[in-house]
Amino acid sequence: MENILEYEKLVNKVAHKYSSFSNFEDLCQQGMIGLIKAVNNYKPNEKTKFSSYAYLWIKGEILDYIRCDKNIKISKDIISLNKEITLATEILRNRLDREPTISELAFFLEKDEHEIEKAILSREIVLSCDYSLNNEDENKNVSLYDTIPYYEKMYDAAYLDLYNELEKLPQEEQEIIKMHYFEDMTQSEISKKLGTNQVNISRKEEKILTKLNKSLAA
Repeated sequence: MENILEYEKLVNKVAHKYSSFSNFEDLCQQGMIGLIKAVNNYKPNEKTKFSSYAYLWIKGEILDYIRCDKNIKISKDIISLNKEITLATEILRNRLDREPTISELAFFLEKDEHEIEKAILSREIVLSCDYSLNNEDENKNVSLYDTIPYYEKMYDAAYLDLYNELEKLPQEEQEIIKMHYFEDMTQSEISKKLGTNQVNISRKEEKILTKLNKSLAA
């Protein structure tokens, strides 16, 4: 295993993306906790690269912290964007006869997918992890944190099925999915890396996801 500090930039990158929700330094600290957990749980013989594996733990730890932070302040820009998202969702829902995806909302509003995701996340009701869920009749001292199950994605059957199907895809299709969902790159960033445009990546991703859904449903 490489020196854990070599992945500090990855922690900073993820923390920076969510810094509008909470203090950047606090998010970095939580990200480092996620990185340490990744080091402790990673098995070198797994096909997944450590950077991709660690990213899931880092992001998960940071998002858990954000959801439990009592001092989150929502900016006026995010409030305004949420109004646009609400209107766009209604329009696309009528056109598609289903709920639109983050990618579709981003394309419709000509916004970065991360902006859309961040705005939607801000809508969630936030409770502290130490929020009391006590039942006076049962005389139990239970906090919200006590109700959160321990969950490891890498050992979840559905996750492993998805990973196996990903391995069957052509190399370029694998790269698109892994860059978007494992490395949190936007479609614009992916298109630049692959030498194409965002619209092309969006269309390819939609076809890949359709293919994966059919394979998993079989």
